[in-house]
Amino acid sequence: MYWQEDQEDDGQQGIPADIVDLSFKVSCRALPSDHAHELWTAVRQALPWFDDEAAAGLHLIHGAESGNGWLRPEGPDDLLYLSRRTRMTLRLPAGRVEAAKGLSGQALNVGGHKLRLGEPRVHELSSLKTLFARYVVTEHEDEEAFLDDCARELGEMGIRVKKMMAGRVHRFRFPDTVIHARSLMLDGMSAEESVRIQEHGLGRGRKFGCGLFLPHKGIDPVRPTR
Repeated sequence: MYWQEDQEDDGQQGIPADIVDLSFKVSCRALPSDHAHELWTAVRQALPWFDDEAAAGLHLIHGAESGNGWLRPEGPDDLLYLSRRTRMTLRLPAGRVEAAKGLSGQALNVGGHKLRLGEPRVHELSSLKTLFARYVVTEHEDEEAFLDDCARELGEMGIRVKKMMAGRVHRFRFPDTVIHARSLMLDGMSAEESVRIQEHGLGRGRKFGCGLFLPHKGIDPVRPTR
């Protein structure tokens, strides 16, 4: 864990609409817990431009058992059972939104499970100072080495966060490899930095659900005692 005490809040700002989240209602009983490769494959088949659009990303789908992303069914072949409130979300440049809305009404084949997409909804990014990524790709088993890598990459973006907290390791199976990732919470950046992180992401794997951040209610309730 990396932790510095807060300074004065930099306040809020208008959010640029260059990058947005486009979420779809879904109709699907269940998906494999490890569906990163299968969902990516289905999306790029439906949207041929997806892989070539550098800013495009895909949020993995989380059912009732997955809570806020820190706990999931352990086995890669275990199923996530989806509720009627479950949504599939793409992070996209604003100029790709209308094309992606064409997915509405389609059924994607995700590892043999039919995922039917309903009406889409556009969400702007947030200026909240606390962000959470369910998965950030890591080359390290060691948590401190992972946090050092994250701090270095954020520094290269001109961002110095005051607080970082990593979660446990997740493993995603691909046809020719296994990819390791950790959950990551960030806090203490400005509103402008928060938006920049959401736009650019962290690390590789944006196309299959890694490195994408969402606003979080706050890190203070889990602050370390002194």
